[in-house]
Amino acid sequence: MESSASIRVLVVAHKTAATQALLDAVRERAQRGDCVFTLLVPNTTHGLHKVVDPEDQGAGEARNVLDRALPALSTAAGAPVEGIVGDADPLAAVHDALNLRGFDEVIVSTLSPRVSRWLKLDLPSKLAGMGLPVTTVTPKEAPTPVAAPH
Repeated sequence: MESSASIRVLVVAHKTAATQALLDAVRERAQRGDCVFTLLVPNTTHGLHKVVDPEDQGAGEARNVLDRALPALSTAAGAPVEGIVGDADPLAAVHDALNLRGFDEVIVSTLSPRVSRWLKLDLPSKLAGMGLPVTTVTPKEAPTPVAAPH
């Protein structure tokens, strides 16, 4: 049962929703004080849906992400984590979640800086500009091996 003093933390993730880096960040945040977590997965569009009508795309992929990630996140949080599917645009998805449900903090989980579209869009900074504390989690990458000379 959540108390009114619980900090509401919005976790925004897609491909990284069940990574060890995010699970560690959720566990660490849960240990710092009473909080409840909600996982927001933007409904990523593919192919013609990006051009024709992103809103017309089914939420099957996002729901699969939720189904895979919620049990692990709930274990890390020490309490059930709610899951929601948001707009295909991650910034719009967060805006909607903040306006409809209200949150006190945001954790953004992205791919590595080398390939993350969300980091290229500067999503964490744009969210911080909304006045909420934002934590950015990226997976740890192994160093790229250097080829030995032949």
